[in-house]
Amino acid sequence: MNKKVSLREIVGTKIIYAIILVSYYWMWARTDWKDWYPTLQLVLGCFLAAFFAFQQMRIKKYKKEGVDEMAERNLKRCDSFCLKIFVAVMVVVAWGCAILGHVNAINMGMIGWIIVLSILILSIIRTLMFVIIDSKGV
Repeated sequence: MNKKVSLREIVGTKIIYAIILVSYYWMWARTDWKDWYPTLQLVLGCFLAAFFAFQQMRIKKYKKEGVDEMAERNLKRCDSFCLKIFVAVMVVVAWGCAILGHVNAINMGMIGWIIVLSILILSIIRTLMFVIIDSKGV
């Protein structure tokens, strides 16, 4: 790939990592067993290893090409905002777990799903926010 690497590409691929995280959580949290689950785990593990290696090569190439300082500042703004959102969501989850834990209304698997899905949603929000801010040149 001789195409120039953009920060949008690097930020956007974080969604794939979040999808892989959700997939692995599903594998750990499931309560049934099918014969094709080990195959899926192997395929997902190989994909993760190959994707990670490819991503590292792209990041190395991005750093050699020269960094877009304005895009880096926009990414820091997006990260700052997303951190605040994530902390607020996790505080709500923690309080909800504390309250609902007394009446056994929620199980630990559900809490895990809330956490990993919030990571996935936040990675999508971060990417969209970065693309919008970066395209406007703010």
